[in-house]
Amino acid sequence: MNTCLIVIDVQESFRHRPYSTERDMPAYLAAQNALIAGCVAQGVPIVRVLHVAEPSEENHAFTLESGYVVPLKGLVDFTPAAAFHKGRHSALVGTGLGVWLTSHGMQRIIVSGIRTEQCCETTTRHASDLGWAVDYCVDATLTFDMEQPDGTPLSAADIKARTATVLKDRFATLCTVEQALQRAKAS
Repeated sequence: MNTCLIVIDVQESFRHRPYSTERDMPAYLAAQNALIAGCVAQGVPIVRVLHVAEPSEENHAFTLESGYVVPLKGLVDFTPAAAFHKGRHSALVGTGLGVWLTSHGMQRIIVSGIRTEQCCETTTRHASDLGWAVDYCVDATLTFDMEQPDGTPLSAADIKARTATVLKDRFATLCTVEQALQRAKAS
């Protein structure tokens, strides 16, 4: 089964948002970098997707003009097989990624990146609904603490657990970095 890794929104823009913290960054980068290195070693194509907002939007850290729509410092350098800019949560909306995956015979994708419950989860659900097998690499995703509607704090760890729970066996196979690499090698 042809497999590729999708690295979603691993960009400096996040370090310029008020909710950003470096607390979980070292563990995330270690996992993301190990996944990339393993895919490079196996010849698994890697696709880079970066989020780009319109210049008129308030999320100025995500506009090309900000200079922050660049790979996150600390991310291992790699040459992507393809690179896309997206303006929506799903990496499959308006990017050409779906066409690229189909034209390259990809049947399985490994999802990784930032934010666990937003762009990574949305891309996973969308890809699954379109027929791709998805390996969701939980430890190679990153998110940040949030506040629930009633004001109660919601930790990044709880968000990751919730995301894994709703994706497991419905939209994706949950994988550690090692498991994702083993599955890619076996296919």
